[in-house]
Amino acid sequence: MNTVTITKTQYEGLKRQAEAYRQIISVASTDLFVPPPTRDAKKVISAMRQTKRYSKAFLDSVERGLARSAYFRK
Repeated sequence: MNTVTITKTQYEGLKRQAEAYRQIISVASTDLFVPPPTRDAKKVISAMRQTKRYSKAFLDSVERGLARSAYFRK
């Protein structure tokens, strides 16, 4: 049997990393690739504007990206 000795600090760090990895895998395997509930880009931009969390430049960029997206094309 092979034995590896590490410090308690290293052990706790590895344990935190393992738990973070488990959480990422859990989230990624559930809803990460679910399509948006609407195909109307105007509704998406409108909802984002209403939150008042995004700058005009960012919203303009998202709007251009959605216009190029095959998913949001009519």
